[in-house]
Amino acid sequence: MRDTLSDRFRFLRAFVAHPRQVGAVLPTSRWAVRDMLDLADLGRAGLVVELGAGTGVQTGEVLARLGPGARLVSLEIDPDLAALLAGRYDDPRLTVVCDSAENLAAHLGDERADVLVCVLPFTSFDAGLRRRVLDLLPAALAPGGVLLVLQYSPFVRGELRRRFASVQQTITPWNVPPAFVYACRADPV
Repeated sequence: MRDTLSDRFRFLRAFVAHPRQVGAVLPTSRWAVRDMLDLADLGRAGLVVELGAGTGVQTGEVLARLGPGARLVSLEIDPDLAALLAGRYDDPRLTVVCDSAENLAAHLGDERADVLVCVLPFTSFDAGLRRRVLDLLPAALAPGGVLLVLQYSPFVRGELRRRFASVQQTITPWNVPPAFVYACRADPV
């Protein structure tokens, strides 16, 4: 319980310092994360990329589902949260990168993600940043890959449909506020 309260305080502090960058006052609930990750087969993924790792709520669940030879690259723009994340998980499959999602291609090189987990606060981004990040997501996926997006508003659904052939939506009510979860694929399902 202590880590949970400490994480909530760190997250709130990051939100107060950079509200448009963090986008929420509390980390995403474990239930919402599980609902989102259930939409992909992480056990078969070779490379998973996480955008907006925060305090690691998604990171821990992704690592629990990954195979032993898989890799997870987690991007978090807030230096304090990135340091917390790097210190929290002593797992050779994890690489924590403190950088903006805009620079994802630089960290992937020629590689592409089998699963891309995204909890970035798109509704808080200015229109230009939102467009730039959304535009790079299809190219970051391997053939047959899936983008998982968690949002607190259905606003981004239309943006995702313009970029992906298949967009599956669910709502997870076990989060405050309820979360919209999307599974996006370049190929129709």
